[in-house]
Amino acid sequence: MRFKSLFIALALTMTSLAAMAITPVEVLAGLKQRIAPDKRTAVWDVSAAQQGGKWVVMGVVGTQAQKKAIQAAMIKNGYSGFTDKVSVLENAIPAARKWALVKLSIATLRTDPKHSAEIATQGIMGSPVKVLEKNGEWYRVQMADDYIAYVPESSLSFKTEAQMKTWRKSKRYIVTCYDSRLVAQPHGDETVSDLVMGNILEFKAEQGGWLKLATPDGRYGWVDAADVAELSQWSQQGFSAAQIEKTARRMMGSSYLWGGTSTKVTDCSGLTKVSYLSNGIILQRDASQQALTGKIMKRGTDWHQYETGDLLFFGNEKTGRVTHVGIYLRDGKYIHCSGQVKINSLDPKASDYPYLYSPLSASRIKGMVGTKGIVALKNHPWYF
Repeated sequence: MRFKSLFIALALTMTSLAAMAITPVEVLAGLKQRIAPDKRTAVWDVSAAQQGGKWVVMGVVGTQAQKKAIQAAMIKNGYSGFTDKVSVLENAIPAARKWALVKLSIATLRTDPKHSAEIATQGIMGSPVKVLEKNGEWYRVQMADDYIAYVPESSLSFKTEAQMKTWRKSKRYIVTCYDSRLVAQPHGDETVSDLVMGNILEFKAEQGGWLKLATPDGRYGWVDAADVAELSQWSQQGFSAAQIEKTARRMMGSSYLWGGTSTKVTDCSGLTKVSYLSNGIILQRDASQQALTGKIMKRGTDWHQYETGDLLFFGNEKTGRVTHVGIYLRDGKYIHCSGQVKINSLDPKASDYPYLYSPLSASRIKGMVGTKGIVALKNHPWYF
């Protein structure tokens, strides 16, 4: 019996040691890789260290869900007695400001909370954002495509969770033309706000062929009914390569702006986002992110196999690093934003064969909506 007891004790000890074979540093590294691998879409600055013989986990995460994941992973790996000093950004935001809607036709979001910082992306009117942090007059927010950046307070209309639920259930209209205006009176010339494709406003009234709509911050005006569509109906559209191509071609000749994601100015991945959003599809923000989504066709694929709407990715041939994206059209032609929105060819014999040469890879979005990184707006919980 004594031998049996010793054997059981030894087995339990070995089991405990096995459970703790992975250190808290390794636990956090593995967790980061799984739930927060990209700093563009997740706030994660967490470390672990021993203090007085006890493990302490400290740092900052963006959401309460991330903190719970840390707690669960630590306990699972045998560190139930660790000291938790992880703070959560969103917990410090008051209930009245946990959500916001972009109130300008186009808002500029930056990599740091200052006007001199690099442009990260743009948000357009009616885009919902989750507020993570306040930093003076700036707010760190997360967009519907998961991208995180800083935006001035003056660009946002803050909402409570209850107000957001009301907004999601309200009758809304989305701008479907390249650009338009919200005017003080039907057929009038006094502008309440400029409008661009993708802007979302709330319905208030109708008069003839004009709709009275409200901006997220409560400004009222009228817009030609031909320039907008009722959001819930518009969002039901099926995949349309023709619509995507139409939007991209409408932007032909427009100038390049790093961080641009609107019909006024755009960068390469902004062009793909705008074009696909016109078809009710939300893509990831950057080219390198988009390259990891959809049905991936590796380098060397014969361009004759591409279909209209496929995304083509270019970059460093030695490292495989993606730095540019375009939209395939047909007959070897693709449209992209490089200096300006233009069309080039994949055919080396063509006169418009550029310096970008052949793609590193391509991704087919058709048939892949609903998979990782490709979301139908109608199914995004922030909109409906």
